[in-house]
Amino acid sequence: MELAEADGSVILRVRVQPRASRDALAGERNGALVVRVTAPPVEDAANRALVRVLGEALGVAPSRVRILSGHTGRTKRVAVEGLAVDGVRARLEASEGGR
Repeated sequence: MELAEADGSVILRVRVQPRASRDALAGERNGALVVRVTAPPVEDAANRALVRVLGEALGVAPSRVRILSGHTGRTKRVAVEGLAVDGVRARLEASEGGR
């Protein structure tokens, strides 16, 4: 998975699958973290769900998770404040192991 640090945040690529049967991290595909959310892709509901799911998985407040690009698409660039690359990688691996 491609992770980079910039301005005190970790940047990662995310592929969102809306209208899933449950909210979950679903591994990696083509360098992007796959995140399933139950919310539909309308009225920003899937984006809000993505921010919440990533915040829970990484142990940070949702306010520390920002979508940088891809607001209307399934592939997004997301910034997570307050963690280092190694911390994000370790927390994602631990969350995926709990599936």
